[in-house]
Amino acid sequence: MFLLHKRSGDLVEILTPEQLYDPCQRKLSGRFHCGEEMQDIEIFAKSEMAFPSGESLPICWLDPHYREKIA
Repeated sequence: MFLLHKRSGDLVEILTPEQLYDPCQRKLSGRFHCGEEMQDIEIFAKSEMAFPSGESLPICWLDPHYREKIA
């Protein structure tokens, strides 16, 4: 899966989708998808990520208490 790194505008290949879907995880592993060579794995904050379209990640992926805020 690829997400957009908001600060740089580059695509990031997400290597740990289970961390992405888990709202208790604030960081995830990935690597920038640019250049001809495979980039090194880095740790990214979920708050720095968005879908490639620019749309924000779902709140249920970011906040473990999202249901309390809805009610």
